[in-house]
Amino acid sequence: MKEKDYIEELIRENLDGLNDFEPADGHFERFEEKLKAQSKKKKLNFSIVWKVAAIVIFVVLAANQAYIYFAPGKAGKTENTGFTLASVSQEYGEVEFYYNTAINTGLSQWNNMKEDGLISATEQEAMNAELAEFEARFKTLQADLAANPNDERVINAMIEYYKAKLDIINMIVNKLEEVKQQKITSHENNI
Repeated sequence: MKEKDYIEELIRENLDGLNDFEPADGHFERFEEKLKAQSKKKKLNFSIVWKVAAIVIFVVLAANQAYIYFAPGKAGKTENTGFTLASVSQEYGEVEFYYNTAINTGLSQWNNMKEDGLISATEQEAMNAELAEFEARFKTLQADLAANPNDERVINAMIEYYKAKLDIINMIVNKLEEVKQQKITSHENNI
């Protein structure tokens, strides 16, 4: 109860000063000086700046090391062999797998027709030359992809390569199927 009496007594003694609506002279100047002093203290704290800089550098270095470790061309790959669309991303790997599967299916049909005797030696040589030309183009595209793994133009060129190879193989196989059907039809008509 003593504190309550003390506060009441303090208010009664200073009632005239408390009822005055204006603060004492120099109050605003003193208040402004205190604000300026506080803002100067908060302006620049070098220990915090150094800590933040160290964290940023650590994160950048860690990200760089993670990129080097998980990058498609890791382990000091100096040759361009083996660098494919699957090395760039999983989605491109799926596209590449589709085209390779379709191309291999077309080539197996070609080999079946060759075994059936529908393909002459000159046709086989022409197909081998065409496949060698495609292989040379593929090596060039692999080198370009290894040099620029994130270049959309190189990736699109690689996909176009697969499309063109598949289209040509399918066109040749389809024409040979037509020839085979014509031979069967003409043979049946002769009997």
